[in-house]
Amino acid sequence: VGETGMVTGLDFTDAMLSKAKANNAKLGFTNVNFVQGDIEDMPLPDANFDVVVSNCVLNLVPNKNKAFAQIMRVLKTNGHFCVSDVVLKGQLPEKLRKDAEMYAGCVSGAIDIDEYLAIIKKQGFVNTTIHKQKEVAIPESILQNYLSKEEIEKLHNGETGIFSITVSGEKK
Repeated sequence: VGETGMVTGLDFTDAMLSKAKANNAKLGFTNVNFVQGDIEDMPLPDANFDVVVSNCVLNLVPNKNKAFAQIMRVLKTNGHFCVSDVVLKGQLPEKLRKDAEMYAGCVSGAIDIDEYLAIIKKQGFVNTTIHKQKEVAIPESILQNYLSKEEIEKLHNGETGIFSITVSGEKK
């Protein structure tokens, strides 16, 4: 952002805000501030930011429509977002989706990639681009705890899958 730009960090938890502030203090940046809040209801002003970035948390948000609506609200005209996230191709078996271990790994809150992109479009973003898409491999030892052999085969042959994506979109 340069000398005259400003960075605002938003997080839901006190612990992450404390860690971010401590890291910033070590780096000595004076043009960074931190705000506690929920991405579904950001305590930030309308049309105030040029760019919004997020690193793999939107898939954990219960209401992704609200989250992307908030991103649209806080962006200036011609601003853009760029997020890394986890999405699915097809439907994961319910046993796998509900497991707490998978939730901590950002999987069970993920939705189908087509639905994810439709939410972005519904909120009015244009020029949506997937910059990177990489399959997330879950070790066989974990899969065997939750899936039948047939379900594992579907995962391996591409009928279903878990993907890490980096996607951007613009507000016009």
